[in-house]
Amino acid sequence: MEAGEIIAYNLKRLRNEKNLTLGQLANMAGVSKVVLSQIEKGEANPTINTIWKITGALQLPYSALLEMPKKAAVQIRKKEISALSEDKYHIFNYYAKTAERNFELYQIEVEPGCEHASIGHSTNSFEYLMMLKGELILETDGEAYALKKDDAICFAASGAHSYKNVGKKDAKAVLLIHYR
Repeated sequence: MEAGEIIAYNLKRLRNEKNLTLGQLANMAGVSKVVLSQIEKGEANPTINTIWKITGALQLPYSALLEMPKKAAVQIRKKEISALSEDKYHIFNYYAKTAERNFELYQIEVEPGCEHASIGHSTNSFEYLMMLKGELILETDGEAYALKKDDAICFAASGAHSYKNVGKKDAKAVLLIHYR
């Protein structure tokens, strides 16, 4: 998309989100209604100062008109994720920690007979584990917790902990690591 098309799309979307008419936004921004209409239709390219006036009136950052909004939904397919594997322990990273996201989301698969030991994560990190199938023994802080399908547990993850599959079938779980 060209810059003018992106601005036109965003202006109309943001104005509608704020429930404003062209006339109301024109008055707030100090820009003529005709100019706003032309920008929204992609018939005119606004000046830098016009963009500042519009975004100021909408109480948004300057870049709000210049960048396409991120998709509301992003689909991730497991088959497109490369597993990190260590012996019989496999981990699939669905969502990595980012500046906007203070957690990581994984699916783990633990084969029978596997024991995976973690040295621990950063201070103020917590693991949330929810079993999808099979059984695991989670050891943390000198305690052992038996987990079966549909069980969940949360614990401080900064210390050493381990997962053991003592069953005869694969175990599968959702693992969320939250950073405070």
